[in-house]
Amino acid sequence: MPTPLELHAAWVYTGDANSGVLKNHTLCVDQRGRIEALLPTQEAPRNPNAQQIELGNHLLMPGLINCHGHAAMTLLRGFADDLALTPWLQNHIWPTEGRWVDGDFVTDGVNIAMAEMIKTGTTTFSDQYFFPDRTAQAASDAGLRCQVNFPIINVPTQWAKTPAEYLSKGLSVRDTFKSSELISVIFGPHSPYSLDEKEIAKIATLANELEMGIQMHVHETRPEVLHAVEMNGERPIATLNRLGMLGPHMQCVHMVWLSKDDIRVIADSGSHVIHCPSSNMKLASGICPVNDLLNAGINLAIGTDGAASNNGLNLFAEVRLAALLAKLSSEDPATLNAEQALHMATLGGAKALGLDHETGSLSYGKWADMIAVNFDAAAMQPLHNPISQVVYAGHGAHVQHSWVAGRCLLNNGKLQTLDEPQIIRTAQAWRAKIAGSKSDTAYPKDTP
Repeated sequence: MPTPLELHAAWVYTGDANSGVLKNHTLCVDQRGRIEALLPTQEAPRNPNAQQIELGNHLLMPGLINCHGHAAMTLLRGFADDLALTPWLQNHIWPTEGRWVDGDFVTDGVNIAMAEMIKTGTTTFSDQYFFPDRTAQAASDAGLRCQVNFPIINVPTQWAKTPAEYLSKGLSVRDTFKSSELISVIFGPHSPYSLDEKEIAKIATLANELEMGIQMHVHETRPEVLHAVEMNGERPIATLNRLGMLGPHMQCVHMVWLSKDDIRVIADSGSHVIHCPSSNMKLASGICPVNDLLNAGINLAIGTDGAASNNGLNLFAEVRLAALLAKLSSEDPATLNAEQALHMATLGGAKALGLDHETGSLSYGKWADMIAVNFDAAAMQPLHNPISQVVYAGHGAHVQHSWVAGRCLLNNGKLQTLDEPQIIRTAQAWRAKIAGSKSDTAYPKDTP
């Protein structure tokens, strides 16, 4: 069990609506790892049984929530850059995954990803990849909160061969971790184009019956949308709506190519949108119409996507980029202000994952999932507005401390639950194996 904590910070951002930033406040965490009080530091009880943590000139805030990624693909970081989505997937990523992906690949890749995410402020991540049981176990061992989206796709892999087998194995993972306080399991159908309509309808029915969430890549590229219209006579969002997939349990990832009717359908259904700005830019997929979605009242969250299509899992970088892209695409510098952008990575993310009753803000009774950002660095001075500073000047490197359910995962920049030197050695070993493989002739092997 965690030790009771009293954290004394110069600044506290709770993440709750219109809360602003509190100065010189203390957050009290009970032995269960839940928040029990937030009050001015001069009124703090100084419980002799609690660990007293003097944060000084830090901003204490909710941990970031990375709502979409493929953590194990960190082992393919930089493997096939500067390509469009279809050739990137079909000619490079999928053949290499077919050669290498197994349980050990996933465990090792997830550990690398978690080390990076913890050190850059993420306390909850959502993941869709093969061998999701390995991802769930690795996250549980590291003490990181994780939503596992077990994949369902009409493509055989080493984990499953048919959509029915993906479903069966995924529901088994759900049963294994159903009592976990850190791990939640939902459906992860890959995309509308990778499954038949009858399979999508079945997932929609099961999600409603079992009260489970769904996360899916939707409207990611223009060709995807045009092909759907050509084949089905309707856009993917219309198909998903007709099959009963949309609703407050639905997490739509990417959502780049949207019409006014698409946005209306999403808003009416209460579905959530997860924006992945770096990945969309790197693959030249397009820009999510954030301003139009906000104006429609749609809840927005943010994700890094995998390191193979982003090259980094630093969610602070995504928050800044999301804010800047929204301003550029709308030609309005007031679009997606700093606090709105940060909301996407905290309470907005928790709401999208269906976890806003447990995390996403520093509120009474919620888990103490939080980070401390150091304002002492030259790049963070002078300090006029803590929220603007974090969004526009901050970086994951400024995160000094991290806790999940009151358990310390990062202390003064040092990982507490993961062996970083061993993780780096493992990553280097995988690079050597993959580089020495003959599975991808498009890229040169090691040279003397």
